Amino acid sequence: MATNTSLYKMNHTMLRVKDPKRSVEYYQNNFGMKLIRKLDFEESKFSLYFLAFDSPGAESAGRQWTDREGILELTHNHGTENDENYKVNTGNVEPHRGFGHICISVDHLEKACEKLESNNVPFQKRPSDGHMKHIAFVLDPDGYWIEIVGQKQSDSASASTNLDVYHFSHTMLRVKDVEKSMQFYRSVLGMSLLRTCELPEARFNVYFLGYAREGEERDYRGEENPLLDREGVVELTWNYGTEKEEGFKYHNGNEQPQGFGHLCISVDDLDAACARFEDLNINWKKRLTDGKMKNVAFILDPDNYWIEVIQNESIKSRVSW
Repeated sequence: MATNTSLYKMNHTMLRVKDPKRSVEYYQNNFGMKLIRKLDFEESKFSLYFLAFDSPGAESAGRQWTDREGILELTHNHGTENDENYKVNTGNVEPHRGFGHICISVDHLEKACEKLESNNVPFQKRPSDGHMKHIAFVLDPDGYWIEIVGQKQSDSASASTNLDVYHFSHTMLRVKDVEKSMQFYRSVLGMSLLRTCELPEARFNVYFLGYAREGEERDYRGEENPLLDREGVVELTWNYGTEKEEGFKYHNGNEQPQGFGHLCISVDDLDAACARFEDLNINWKKRLTDGKMKNVAFILDPDNYWIEVIQNESIKSRVSW
């Protein structure tokens, strides 16, 4: 059986956390995410917490976790919560920049930020800071950046924010050579370029990619953001000139110091998808046959970021997660 990339999903983004209780409560209380799955690997001494928006109106509400987009996986290595010296790499401090942020879209930017402020959530950037008034950045318990963008604005003083309509919009990664990265995400992973934002004055561009949906405009370049009400998007940020710097590389989050772990796609047929990757001569981190876990594979993108590949269990049953 051949694999069909149109059935792939940008399933989740993995971040390592120090204290899972604190982190899970943070995402639940401040953004309304729900813990939809927990996997414990006692022998290997780590646990995985899968959080997603799951209200009745959420994009993937009620679906089996491998059949979703917009999941946040928090990985806890047992004992870190009691280690005074444990600290993650957020990806935004030199010389370990790479992963940038996750982004949550909200119904009303100012009201959402007011709620976060009242919950004593620390801000990296408020809407009133700098020139970009349409975004904010807050910090999670480990210092990871979370971009906040508004789906719509309201002039009503009585307007409030509704957590039930929030979305896990995208994950941002910095890339060295945008042509190589675009070739990988489009031709290898089968994603479509959904939106481009060119910012020559600031000397960087951003490219939004995902698995295209019926009727969705491709490579949108207008001022409005058409992707705020959908999930499963990857934002690639390219700073001009990095592709020409010999020896330049971004930190992939898995070398020390660790933080961001990987993106994950779920596929229609895991064996067929991996056979296709093999034919494309991609770089492997882990083949299905490597190690004890025979139901996951990891491939590497041009910047050495890890991409996990798993079976969409709603299409073809393979393992009981």
